[in-house]
Amino acid sequence: MLRRLWHYQRERFPLAAMAPLALLLGASASMFSALVRGAALPSALAVLAAGASALLVFAQMRVLDEFKDAGDDARFRPYRPVPRGLVTLAELRRVLVAAAAAQMAIAIAVDARLLWLLAALWGYLSLMAAEFFARDWLRPRHFAYLASHVPFGALIALYAAAFEWLPRGADPHPALALLAAAALFNTTLLEIGRKIRAPRDEEAGVATYSAVWGRRRAVLAWLAAFALVLASGALAARAAGLATAFALLMTPLAIGAGFFALRYLQRPESARAFEPTSGAATLALYLALGPATLLGT
Repeated sequence: MLRRLWHYQRERFPLAAMAPLALLLGASASMFSALVRGAALPSALAVLAAGASALLVFAQMRVLDEFKDAGDDARFRPYRPVPRGLVTLAELRRVLVAAAAAQMAIAIAVDARLLWLLAALWGYLSLMAAEFFARDWLRPRHFAYLASHVPFGALIALYAAAFEWLPRGADPHPALALLAAAALFNTTLLEIGRKIRAPRDEEAGVATYSAVWGRRRAVLAWLAAFALVLASGALAARAAGLATAFALLMTPLAIGAGFFALRYLQRPESARAFEPTSGAATLALYLALGPATLLGT
């Protein structure tokens, strides 16, 4: 079973990519919380705890998606791990329970009051898994579906930030709303970016934004999300005293985003640039909103 789960993660949840991202998110959120309050930076253990918790949440999202999409995967995507029999839903359910137990253990070790916030996080995650009990209404309404799911990115960032302020007996700083906004729009950017495809890469039964909105509208939506990341991220960086770092990291990516968008409209086969560009923007955003202070920027 462990060998099969290892193969599963390589296909559906590559730890080599997800673990550094989760650690960066944990570092960014917890450091940002300290910086806006003018407090000392969180300890390495607090950062690691926040990052590990974020990674476990990402893993739970992936597993719950397997349950949510089981019917469509069996019908349209038999090459995926569950329909082809690499792992079973029962085995993934055990992973889900193990991840929850690990999250609770981390929360208790840091500050037991984190459990209340974790419960709220699980509550929203459960609603997402149930598609807000409105699957038939949401699925054809792609913007509503997107809008109902991307707030979870903001909730993860806020939960990671709580690993700094809650154990120290502080209150959450109002500027955390700016961090949450940046995380929300960044999640939107990632979600749209991974579902813009070249015509030859479209799949039956997969509702990509390039297919349902058309290439032009999908690109405009992606650019709008990028602009909102820039705006909210700049405000958050200013609140944390990291405006220069934000500008240095994000400006080249913003220029690149415009270039890739124009190239895709002219050459649709270049669609694969959207996902790595969105990923690079994510790394730059979270680096700028916290860890960049270690570079003295």
